[in-house]
Amino acid sequence: MISSRGADRSTMVRGLSGWVVLAHGDGDGVVSGSLACAYIKTKGSACNVFFTHPVGIVEDLKSFTKQGDNIIILDIAVDELHKDELVKVLKARAEDGKVVYIDHHPLPEAFNALGEGIEFIHDSCCSASELSYRYFSGKGLDPEYGRVALYGAISDYLDETPWVRSELLKWDRRGIYLEAGIITQGLEGSRRDHEFKRKVVAHLSGNRLPSTLPDLVSRALHQAVVDEELRLWVKANVNVYGNISYVIDPDGSLGRAANYAMVYGGTLVGLAAESRGDMYVLSLRSRGGVDLNQVLRELSRRLNIHGGGHPYAAGARVKKEVFKQFLDELSNSVQPGNSK
Repeated sequence: MISSRGADRSTMVRGLSGWVVLAHGDGDGVVSGSLACAYIKTKGSACNVFFTHPVGIVEDLKSFTKQGDNIIILDIAVDELHKDELVKVLKARAEDGKVVYIDHHPLPEAFNALGEGIEFIHDSCCSASELSYRYFSGKGLDPEYGRVALYGAISDYLDETPWVRSELLKWDRRGIYLEAGIITQGLEGSRRDHEFKRKVVAHLSGNRLPSTLPDLVSRALHQAVVDEELRLWVKANVNVYGNISYVIDPDGSLGRAANYAMVYGGTLVGLAAESRGDMYVLSLRSRGGVDLNQVLRELSRRLNIHGGGHPYAAGARVKKEVFKQFLDELSNSVQPGNSK
């Protein structure tokens, strides 16, 4: 089964040999995956791509890779509760193959950067796409793939870095932003379609324009309509709880719903929750200096939940039975006087 925020439960053969790429399924992750595949193709090898997330990465490494594979992991935050097991699996895989981990999310406190045998490229300065481009271009990837990397940086709202500003001078920025918007919107409308995301990776790995992939364009146009309907729904249904504004089960992007909730609720933090059995999958947005990553990592240790991400955009998974407690503690943690 393939899930929008769950791991990629593809029917592809378990443990494909050669190069295996495990990437996040958003614009930054898909673009990073395309840069990795473009590089892998220069090695004359096949690029096997799977999509995963911080909570599922350990099991997906066990399912989709085997000893002897070369593994590249892209745009996957290190989960607070799974970090030790992740390091153990990666070190085991690195005994017989190459392991590269490229990420830009803040790390758990006292996290060991994996150690000998694993290339761990981490910097919260910029997007995973930018980090991936820097890494692979240093190994011979055509510099014109900088255009592709720009799409991912813009998609992740990380388009003000020195590299992005410099790279944009090489292209017509209006065209770059159009193409980045098509990727962002088209992928948002394809959350459960991992086979389509593989198609996008293959397309971008050839340095082809997103606008020349008709299915991606049509999905992007449809998503624009869905997003406007979502905005109006959140405006009418937002709940305010202390310093948190939230909505439950919006019909659309959780991240955008969280942002709209924050705006229309007039609070420091917006939250959107999607029901998954006895669990809520959450997306959160913040402003006013509230560091969501820090707050959620502290709560994850205290409440035994999964949570983390970027300072102003993060995610969590919370049992429904503790959701009220989670809201209480989250609201107390982000009082105006406590923001960083």
